[in-house]
Amino acid sequence: MDIWLLGPLTAEVRGRSIVPTAAKPRQILALLAIHANRVLPVGTLMEEIWGSEPPQSALATLHTYILQLRRQLTAAYGADAGVSAKDVLVTQYGGYCWQAPTDAVDVPRYERLVAAGRVATGEDRQERASAYFREALALWRGSALVDVRIGPVLSIEVARLEESRLGVLERCLEADLRLGRHAELLTELIELTGRHPLHEGLHAQCMTALYRAGRSWQALDVYQRLRRRLAEELGLSPSPRLQRLQQAVLSAEPWLDVPGCGEDALLDRMIG
Repeated sequence: MDIWLLGPLTAEVRGRSIVPTAAKPRQILALLAIHANRVLPVGTLMEEIWGSEPPQSALATLHTYILQLRRQLTAAYGADAGVSAKDVLVTQYGGYCWQAPTDAVDVPRYERLVAAGRVATGEDRQERASAYFREALALWRGSALVDVRIGPVLSIEVARLEESRLGVLERCLEADLRLGRHAELLTELIELTGRHPLHEGLHAQCMTALYRAGRSWQALDVYQRLRRRLAEELGLSPSPRLQRLQQAVLSAEPWLDVPGCGEDALLDRMIG
């Protein structure tokens, strides 16, 4: 069994797709898979499909969707697998549980890699941290569940995953800056600041990389573009941390080039 949620929904058993073509059964599969090996109450499944006002036939219709998923599983496993559909899509008291092997679903794999990267960061093993974070990010094949109709329950999960993805990217870039990889990061950081024009953390990392590459004027230009966007769209100024970074670039502070320091460490040094 292989299920991918970090991008278009893909689910295969013995090399055969089990993804329904109908929108609502796809939703049910996605929600069960994202909570693999945990019981999902019937009420949660119904809320995802119909919101806060399910029709009178909702329970019967949900049972039909579950039956459709089990038929897909039965067809994929075949008669010789020794596994029944009810062993995978298990009926529990008050709900259902999708039983999956440890590495069958990409979301838990992603979360384990992220956790390992955080541990490595805490131990100042930046090479390992960067590798874990890059491996985690490589599991993404686009926006999470991009081809699935999203209801109120899945929308929370998708938002959580997308926020996590951006945070992991920041952590990865921070580790790479600490490893002195500023030259290799420039193209990626310039692209990211264009895609996230109000994200201060990415702009600070871009400024740091540009300064270390001998392009201080471009680092200051990055700051000015962000300042203008914040003022025009939100009526805000850059944070004090980012303002201190701009002043450090203007003054060509020598510690900006300190080996082993990323953007976070540089800003902490300024505060200290």
